[in-house]
Amino acid sequence: MTRKKHWGCNYLSLLHIAVILPFAAGIVLALLQRLIRKIHLGWLVLVVPASLFVYFASQISAVSRRHPVSGQIPWIPSLDIGFNLYLDGLSLLLTLLISGIGVLVVFYSIFYMSKKEALNRFYLYLLMFMGAMLGVVLSDNMIVLYGFWELTSITSFLLIAFHYKRKASTSGAQKSFLITVFGGFAMLAGFMLMYLMTGTFSIRATITEWGHIQDSQLFLPALVLILIGAFTKSAQFPFHIWLPDAMEAPTPVSAYLHSATMVKAGLYVVARFTPVFGGQGLWFWLVTGVGLLTLGYGSFLAVKKNDLKAILAYSTISQLGLIMSLFGIGSAALYFGYGESSAMYTVAITAALLHLFNHGTFKAALFMVAGIVDHETGTRDIRKLGGLAAFMPITFSLALIGSLAMAGIPPFNGFLSKELFFQAMVQVTDLRIFGLGSWSILLPVIAWLASVFTLIYALIFVFKTFLGRSRSELPAEKLHEAPIGLLIPPLVLGVLVIGFGLFPDLLSGSLIEPAMAAVLPSLLNGNERFDVHFSLWHGWTPELFMTIGVVVLGVMLYKLLPRWRNIYEHYPQGLTINNMYHVVLDNVQHYARKWTEAYMNGSVRNYLVYIFSFTVALLVYAFFRSGENITWHVQDNAPYSFYEVVLLVTLIAAAISIPFAKNRLSAVIMTGAVGYLVTLLFVLFRAPDLALTQMIVETVSVALFLLCFYHLPELQRGKSSSRYLTVNAIVAVSVGVVMTFVALAASGTLSLDSISAFFIQEAYSSAGGKNVVNVLLVDFRGYDTLLEIMVLGVASLSIYSMINLNLEAKDLGARLKFRKNEEKKDEEPELDDEADNTKKYGNRERSTLSWDTVPLQSNDVLLQTTTKVVVFIILTFSMHLFFAGHHNPGGGFIGGLVTAAALVLIALAFSTDTIRKALPIDFRSLTAIGLAIALLTGAGSFLFGVPFLSQTFGYFELPLLGETELATAMLFDLGVYLAVLGVTMTIILQIGEDR
Repeated sequence: MTRKKHWGCNYLSLLHIAVILPFAAGIVLALLQRLIRKIHLGWLVLVVPASLFVYFASQISAVSRRHPVSGQIPWIPSLDIGFNLYLDGLSLLLTLLISGIGVLVVFYSIFYMSKKEALNRFYLYLLMFMGAMLGVVLSDNMIVLYGFWELTSITSFLLIAFHYKRKASTSGAQKSFLITVFGGFAMLAGFMLMYLMTGTFSIRATITEWGHIQDSQLFLPALVLILIGAFTKSAQFPFHIWLPDAMEAPTPVSAYLHSATMVKAGLYVVARFTPVFGGQGLWFWLVTGVGLLTLGYGSFLAVKKNDLKAILAYSTISQLGLIMSLFGIGSAALYFGYGESSAMYTVAITAALLHLFNHGTFKAALFMVAGIVDHETGTRDIRKLGGLAAFMPITFSLALIGSLAMAGIPPFNGFLSKELFFQAMVQVTDLRIFGLGSWSILLPVIAWLASVFTLIYALIFVFKTFLGRSRSELPAEKLHEAPIGLLIPPLVLGVLVIGFGLFPDLLSGSLIEPAMAAVLPSLLNGNERFDVHFSLWHGWTPELFMTIGVVVLGVMLYKLLPRWRNIYEHYPQGLTINNMYHVVLDNVQHYARKWTEAYMNGSVRNYLVYIFSFTVALLVYAFFRSGENITWHVQDNAPYSFYEVVLLVTLIAAAISIPFAKNRLSAVIMTGAVGYLVTLLFVLFRAPDLALTQMIVETVSVALFLLCFYHLPELQRGKSSSRYLTVNAIVAVSVGVVMTFVALAASGTLSLDSISAFFIQEAYSSAGGKNVVNVLLVDFRGYDTLLEIMVLGVASLSIYSMINLNLEAKDLGARLKFRKNEEKKDEEPELDDEADNTKKYGNRERSTLSWDTVPLQSNDVLLQTTTKVVVFIILTFSMHLFFAGHHNPGGGFIGGLVTAAALVLIALAFSTDTIRKALPIDFRSLTAIGLAIALLTGAGSFLFGVPFLSQTFGYFELPLLGETELATAMLFDLGVYLAVLGVTMTIILQIGEDR
């Protein structure tokens, strides 16, 4: 791990705070929900996006004057990974959408989401998603961008599955997660290829190197992999299938994720990497072709749908394809480079950026309208709606404004960006590069036909819902306008749709031109700017006549809709991409289950045979491959002492005796003896930290074994076949022999210089500690320790979950359920036959039930009396180990284990209930607190502009204590201490708990 003795010059910037704020606020508000039940949690959440919007809006002036904002914090400098953020025109456009739409969505959710729902969970997920999206659009480091990218997939999964008891919600969340995470992996591979070409993960540095990497063999594979990631996230064909199913999310989520934020992430990546890949034929064809295909396919299928949110889902797919195709066409400008010849094709980039903004406004409004209709009528099915305009005139007006803007009808903002879209498509017919030729005429044709279907589904959304006769199942007296709280957010968006339609030039210099400069930086020289001006009326142009044609044909086809809509029924459902996805997924799960069942037969012995056999085969293969690279310098080994030989012989004897033990207690004692003998070896080798750790781990492990075996029937040995015993012997001997050779090879082969001398020299001067082992754990290799306690935390939660699963008749954790059934038997004699668990589950399960009713405690008075004294000595010793560990043997890990050992002693002497009464602590929460302290200690380094988990120390004059060394490593060690204690006691109490 990288060390810094002094604080660096890169400190936590406002950009970093903006990204971290949603995460911190989400956690704090989720924890405080119980204290603020009188008000809707959304009112407090609202402060977060509002503050972010104000901050980003304040940067418009600076960014438009070419003064981007940046912040750098090193994380892993040796790998060129840093928490580096950069706010330019493109990032600013997206951050304003993320925070601005976020304000309206949170306000909308206050009136849409009931206080009876899990609001703490809802807003935690929503704020985490907001922070992840900000991280995506602000990150200048590809690895950090990828981390936030996958976090958007995780949080969107949680939001889509918010109503997790609905199968449709969990299925939609799973589909979204699988597709977008697959795309994320592809994008990560693309980023790694970019690193191999450029030697940097910085996006800005990569853009400056684009001219030197385009001839690399890795360039085109990187291009394709990054596009796969972008296409999956922005729901491009054929990856679009996740978006309609994601509509199972609550409407505020759909209005936020699937109109203005998550689906724009892929478009952002395409725009961000256009300076690198633009001008390449493959980039042009993939981005333009997939975009146009998605545009046409989405608009065509939207007409088929009857659910309001389904119509909006496919319309979103279509509109995303429109923007994607514009980025593809606009990339042709980079083929011509700096000069007038490229200016013609920059119109496409202008249109893409303008429509990206416009789409966020009118689509969020339409999702909110769909939510209002569902909220007030109880349905989104247009076949059960109609005539709502008379009861909901404001909602009808908002639906009309949003739908006409989506269809590109004046005077709304969507009209101008659609006109620019048509203009770019007409101009591309003059393009004679990338093998276009006469094929270029198809591009404006496809764009025009897709726009016709866009108008049709826009009319369906409005007219089928609000006009005609009412088909609602609710009586007329129960139909009414939505509450004002639900109307304000779409009203604000409606005003923006009209305002930016009538006065579009408000966006040109402030947002669109700076964003264009970020996408096409090589087309500007010095202080030059793109000539970007918008006006509602721009003359009688070919694109205006195309719009008139769209209106005429669209209205005509809408009127004739009943006559031709049945064409959708002729397409075989078995050939749909959605069906193919389910077929593939079902087959993968089927064969995976078959394969798993073939070797997962419930025998732990078989599992160990598989694991050890594979390990041995892999190591033997590695030995043969290494050949002469392995040396055996056994003559350099230190001589054996008499005590070491005695311990080694005793240890081997104890290990060999374990398989021949007659009962479980003997096996546990022999296993513990092996561990304690290893402890003595560590003592002889003068490794006190290892000896202490081994001794306490062995003590706790023995107690754990005893608690586990307490619940098992008596050990019965049957006669095993010779084949069974032969396999056991071969595997055991093979593992022992191979691991012996591994140890000899590791000690005899020194291909690199040892770094132990470095740690010994630097432990005190760099970390302020004389105990090299502890300094390694909490400082030099602190990241390893952090990951280790995370693994321990996950393991303890897994054990907790498995014990509490209560699987019927498949494991002993079901006993609690059986006991409840017997209690019902006593209360309801008429259910005797049904409550007879002996018949249903067999004698073994019924007999084990009685074990749970016997308190797990010792009746030894001497043990109980001794424990009352000894436990305080052990706890005092654990505190000494914790505080003295930086200079003497000890530390947070061993201190936590010793404390756990004291509590285990109490459990054995008295009962687990005694611990719960004396220490009413949720040890799972204690584990989480420990992990949080360790993480926050590492993240605290960012406040001072140094890498993650950097530590410092100093000497201070303290009252009574005098000059005292204080180190930040102690805070990290405290987290380790609490996590280890929480993990150990979670496992012990669950296994040894009186049921």
